[in-house]
Amino acid sequence: MSRRVVRQSKFRHVFGQPVKADQMYEDIRVSKVTWDSSFCAVNPKFVAIIVESSGGGAFMVLPLAKTGRVDKNYPIVSGHTAPVLDIDWCPHNDNVIASASEDTTIMIWQVPDYVPMRNLTEPVVTLEGHSKRVGIVTWHPTARNVLLSAGGDNLIILWNVGSGEMLLVLDQMHSDLIYNVCWNRNGSLLLTTCKDKRLRVIDPRGRRVVAEKLKPHEGARPVRAIFMANGKVFTTGFSKMSERQLALWDLKSFEEPIALQEMDTSNGVLLPFYDPDSSIVYLCGKGDSSIRYFEITDEAPYVHYLSTYSSKEPQRGMGFMPKRGLDVSKCEIARFFKLHERKCEPIVMTVPRKSDLFQDDLYPDTPGPEPALEADEWLLGKDAEPILVSLRDGYVPVKNRELRVTKKNILDNKPPTGPRRSHSSCDRPTVEEVLEEVRSLRQMVQAQEKRISELENKLCKFTNGTD
Repeated sequence: MSRRVVRQSKFRHVFGQPVKADQMYEDIRVSKVTWDSSFCAVNPKFVAIIVESSGGGAFMVLPLAKTGRVDKNYPIVSGHTAPVLDIDWCPHNDNVIASASEDTTIMIWQVPDYVPMRNLTEPVVTLEGHSKRVGIVTWHPTARNVLLSAGGDNLIILWNVGSGEMLLVLDQMHSDLIYNVCWNRNGSLLLTTCKDKRLRVIDPRGRRVVAEKLKPHEGARPVRAIFMANGKVFTTGFSKMSERQLALWDLKSFEEPIALQEMDTSNGVLLPFYDPDSSIVYLCGKGDSSIRYFEITDEAPYVHYLSTYSSKEPQRGMGFMPKRGLDVSKCEIARFFKLHERKCEPIVMTVPRKSDLFQDDLYPDTPGPEPALEADEWLLGKDAEPILVSLRDGYVPVKNRELRVTKKNILDNKPPTGPRRSHSSCDRPTVEEVLEEVRSLRQMVQAQEKRISELENKLCKFTNGTD
């Protein structure tokens, strides 16, 4: 009798578990807008959720510890005039978040560590350059203040948020709606999927397509694609028979996938979430009630099914915590924030271990919050790998760092040509300038009070007939 050989993997027994009811976020009116983004963004400080809003678009930002029922008057971020379609936290500043909207703008927000008293309505900077709705925003993984946006005008625009300016406009590359955009690990290449059924690998600074694949999946439904840490490409899509598929591609031989698996006949687009440290891909379909996860290896068959987390309720969206926000003492290797119709439910993925000691094999050094490059360095052609941090003692988020927008003197420049330039709605004064203004106003008030007192004394003398 031949014995079946079981593949060795430390992630074979990963299991998912929802948190207790009192650790969920209740009474949140999750957005009903029709768009295939995740509607949720998470970092080690906050969870942000796109919500229903009358008279414009809004999202809610909650400190991670603020679980339980959310008050109906809880402050929201509400600067857009049309629904918000995508949000993304800055990887280098846990208090800065970008939002994209149907109103054609991108807004950058500075979220305070404390809960504000009223709605946030004034962004740090508003970026204007798209002529149609903006459905995708994603930050550069290693360069400070570099943000990518993609809109319904088939444009990809790269911005320097620190100056509020466009760095690059990638036009005439996509002939139809862009479904998703993903950076590679060091931010030197982009990966895009499009309604024109083409998968493209783009060098943004060279403004050229370096690799292209027509119909990576034969079906008509949207395709999603992400870069692996080793440069391979992982895609999800549909077959001709509308079966959901996943595939792995090697850019050196882009003709055929090195792995292809069919899963089921559900019609929800599969959103892939990737952890490069463990090389696990998690697949979450909108409208599904499950999360499937696969391990990616360098040897055939390359993609190995691990397990499925199942629940009763379908998901409206999903947030994925960066590795530095996980609880290493509980051997937590991933945490999802599952959006229901009226709540957000954290789901913890754990590798069972008997020892309470730090597990080096589960937690290699991971990208930290420090950028490796400045925006200008990246634009001039420099690349750098992410700056890594150790999770051995747990990660402690840094305090609020203010995002400064430094506008160039427009009088020194010729009028811009092409798409509209962005404008900053909040060129913030320094603390010293504010204090000086307060001092001068106080002096003015004291002088006015002294003058009023003199006039009142004069008036008294007149009425008493002494003058």
